[in-house]
Amino acid sequence: MINRILRFTGAVCALGLAGCAMTHSAPEEKQAFGTAPDGQPVYLYTLKNSKGSEARIMNYGGIVQSLKVPDKNGNFGDVALGFATFEPYKTNSPYFGALIGRYGNRIADGKFTVDGKTYTLAQNNAPNNLHGGPNGFDKVVWNVDQKNGSTLELTYLSKDGDQGFPGNLQVTAVYTLTDKNELRVEFTAKTDKPTVCNLTQHSYWNLAGGGDVLNHEVQIFADNYTPVNSNLIPTGIQTVKGTPFDFTSPTPIGAHINEANDQLKYGGGYDHNFVLNKKAGKLGLAARVTEKTSGRVLEITTTEPGLQFYTGNFIGETMGKMQYHNRSGFAMEAQHYPDSPNHPDFPSTELKPGQTYHNTIIYRFTTQ
Repeated sequence: MINRILRFTGAVCALGLAGCAMTHSAPEEKQAFGTAPDGQPVYLYTLKNSKGSEARIMNYGGIVQSLKVPDKNGNFGDVALGFATFEPYKTNSPYFGALIGRYGNRIADGKFTVDGKTYTLAQNNAPNNLHGGPNGFDKVVWNVDQKNGSTLELTYLSKDGDQGFPGNLQVTAVYTLTDKNELRVEFTAKTDKPTVCNLTQHSYWNLAGGGDVLNHEVQIFADNYTPVNSNLIPTGIQTVKGTPFDFTSPTPIGAHINEANDQLKYGGGYDHNFVLNKKAGKLGLAARVTEKTSGRVLEITTTEPGLQFYTGNFIGETMGKMQYHNRSGFAMEAQHYPDSPNHPDFPSTELKPGQTYHNTIIYRFTTQ
């Protein structure tokens, strides 16, 4: 482990992308969880707060394996979908709980152009590139520094050409479990060559702790969304008014999900980006989800301009910590819009040398 950290630090020093001072970590609250495909050990790190909530996070993929928060009666339950053992994460995971990069969501035909040069990526969601490619950030072992009992810092150096993307990209993701029952994710990234960067977190939530999520009430603070073609690539920006995508007031997930609507047909349900009303780059409320039986409420706050709302339409019959089915969980991926590099009218995802990418996502759990 120490040798890997030294090799990583040396690579960063050579690139000049980050400081080279060695730091001493707090004692790591971790347990062995498995072995990655490249032979590196996989650990689960436990974060706790003063309220009794607990998050368990892997160095593999930065995956949130579980998150236990209280219901309205003070009983703690796991609201994050995932697996009880490590092996399924290598072979059968629909991105449960993972950090996503270099590019969250889809890039059409696996191609984009930066500074006049076209780059070709793997079409791992044919004909598109999805979530950075077949070996994206969700499938690598991150370096870990557990700052204290509630904060975990993960770092990764994605080398020039990784999955077809240009530039050595130095990424940091910091998880913090606060005493407000917030799970905060703070990303920063730097590059030594012009590239694109769109990072996000891909936890699936079920505030009831089991069953489907069709009765969860969702409010998304977005007056517009990006409709898609049959390959789930955006075709522009449209109003949500008068469509099944109008979540401007609290609406059960199941209220319109099975309507005869081409957009819902393309995604098998909701798998669409919402254009948030908040100002991009500033923290603002993106969505609120309520589950009445447990009384749990989830609020998502972000600096990002978009929110991909996905209702687990392709989970299938999956044995996780319990038996999962389609729509056993929902994901709300705060990010830039899908396929932004190929849409000049969308907020830019380009990152150039000398710039620092920032992205903060906060999942706050309360009860009512």
